[in-house]
Amino acid sequence: MESVADTPAGHLLVVDDDREIRALLKRFLTHNGFRVTLAADGNEMAQALADWKIDLVVLDLMLPGKDGLALCNELRRNSRIPVVMLTVMGEENDRIKGFEGGADDYISKPFNPHELLARIKAVLRRTRMVPPASVDPQGRILSFEGWRLDVGLRCLKSADGTLVDLSTAEFDLLLAFVERPQQVLTRDQLLDLARGKVERPFDRKIDMQVSRLRHKIEEDPKSPQLIRTVRGGGYMFTASVRADEKPAA
Repeated sequence: MESVADTPAGHLLVVDDDREIRALLKRFLTHNGFRVTLAADGNEMAQALADWKIDLVVLDLMLPGKDGLALCNELRRNSRIPVVMLTVMGEENDRIKGFEGGADDYISKPFNPHELLARIKAVLRRTRMVPPASVDPQGRILSFEGWRLDVGLRCLKSADGTLVDLSTAEFDLLLAFVERPQQVLTRDQLLDLARGKVERPFDRKIDMQVSRLRHKIEEDPKSPQLIRTVRGGGYMFTASVRADEKPAA
């Protein structure tokens, strides 16, 4: 694993078991103003993430040991660092798996380095525009209107203690809202925050995810009070949120 001098554009982590691809991307991305750290597998990736503040991960899907999808899933449990996935596979299902695993974008090998650069810059622009959380969820239970969202256990309970069945995408979407109450979030921002993703050409599918979430937490999904639609803007979570420390084990 190696790194080069810091630069203003951002710090990229390239994870690929192909030495030639790593060398190519290091030269090309460094020439275009990025700091680049290289890793050949999941172990080196974990070490780089521990050692450096990484702005984006370029992650090969086919890796020895844990593959890129498994590594992306692990990263998503603790981090919102954006991921651009590389793969030799171009099937529709593989792209969908990558997005569902938490990748922000996807490019198939062989790829044009200039296209990869454009995708990296686009993902960084989107993710840097996302408003920061105003509620710290770390190790806590977030409470609103009688609901209790356990961030560590990734579960939601109603006021009477009933466990609500949420998909990964629904949980991540709700967490994005609850961390940013009374803030207008655009569809692009929600797609970047909610890591159970659909393909970006179909961004309007975020509306379907919001609709499904409303049916699970709103008293009247047809007249939602918690997740309001903001005309021309996106959505706003209207409830007040309280962060409670978890009780000691």
